[in-house]
Amino acid sequence: MYEKFGLSKETIGLAKKVEESIEKQFKQVDELCEYNSLKVLNAFQKYKISDIHFGSTSGYGYSDIGRDTIEKVFAEVLGTEDSLVRSQFISGTHALTVALFAFLRPDDTFLSISGKPYDTLDEVIGIVNNPSSLMAHNVKYEQIDLINSDFDYEQIEKRVAKNDVKLIEIQRSIGYSLRKSITLDKIEKVISIIRKVNKDVIIMIDNCYGEFVDKIEPSHVGADVMVGSLIKNLGGGIAPNGAYIAGKRELVSLAAERLTAPGLGKEVGPTLGINKQILQGLFMAPSVVASSLKTAIFASKLLEDLGYEVSPKYNEKRSDIVQTITFNDDKKLIKFCQGIQMGSAIDSNSIPEPWDMPGYTDKVIMAAGAFTQGSSIELSCDAPIRKPYTAFLQGGLTYQYGKLGVLKAVENLQSES
Repeated sequence: MYEKFGLSKETIGLAKKVEESIEKQFKQVDELCEYNSLKVLNAFQKYKISDIHFGSTSGYGYSDIGRDTIEKVFAEVLGTEDSLVRSQFISGTHALTVALFAFLRPDDTFLSISGKPYDTLDEVIGIVNNPSSLMAHNVKYEQIDLINSDFDYEQIEKRVAKNDVKLIEIQRSIGYSLRKSITLDKIEKVISIIRKVNKDVIIMIDNCYGEFVDKIEPSHVGADVMVGSLIKNLGGGIAPNGAYIAGKRELVSLAAERLTAPGLGKEVGPTLGINKQILQGLFMAPSVVASSLKTAIFASKLLEDLGYEVSPKYNEKRSDIVQTITFNDDKKLIKFCQGIQMGSAIDSNSIPEPWDMPGYTDKVIMAAGAFTQGSSIELSCDAPIRKPYTAFLQGGLTYQYGKLGVLKAVENLQSES
């Protein structure tokens, strides 16, 4: 069967050696998976999830018991007062945009303390000119860059002590930067420093790719609000679209009124038959995230053994499901991404090529043989075509499928051009 899949004996032999060396890390992931599974199961039982919650509403979506209960379950799992979980969110970027426009007003100051946010927010903020951006609405934007993948604590304390910043944003995952993901202990430390000098500033976390990678979430260490996508971790590969905003009740209410309309808020929003998929996706999410972590750990060790620069290393603590591999060669980067596509169940016969993707400043190559278009929790690999030519690998609905996809990519990488 390996031969039929196009894998050589050499590649299979290397994979077996790698798996023997990462047994300890896999055991830690299994323990994490069980803990988070208990968290989800307890929430389902607390709110007595049953067949009635799988129902559907159309039109305005008034009195949708499934939708309302889903939002209680998400709040319970994420450790927040309330949540807004909606298919009306197109993406994580859309949910972040709704949150930013909900919380900020003209002349307010928005401060990112994890450097420049992900590329798709450039036009939302106004870093790249757009007449609909925050800056076009007179919202001021500032950023404080990280120092060696950690916060500039002294500069942050000095800046927020002036009490003129309305919202602080922290991007937990790396986006297309080459820094490390921000661990929760660092987030806890910086929030503690901020709160000593400023009790009122809103602290918002872009939690994409980070859910269930640890036993706790940013809300447990003092974050006011978190935002994430359902076609990443918490959708479990089952939710077909959507995103969430979870946090303090008054902030969730503001976000709901920005998503729908003032005076309507959370009371409207038809679910159109999606409730069961959202609940089942959340139910499966701890296991799927665990599979993604195992795939990333396997890929990290395998590619490092082949001589490539990887981050995180296979035995380093992780704060998201993203694994980077730096090739220092655009052709190798493209071949690896194309190999991931070849190893997918969907569109394996398609060959991804770099293209001018909306929202990005560089050409981007995206490999994702996914059941849901753009789903990052399914095995995917993407990269901006810019030096040092780093691939961003994430996902894997099961470890076995993730492993096979990575092996196919390695086989393609090592084949003759």
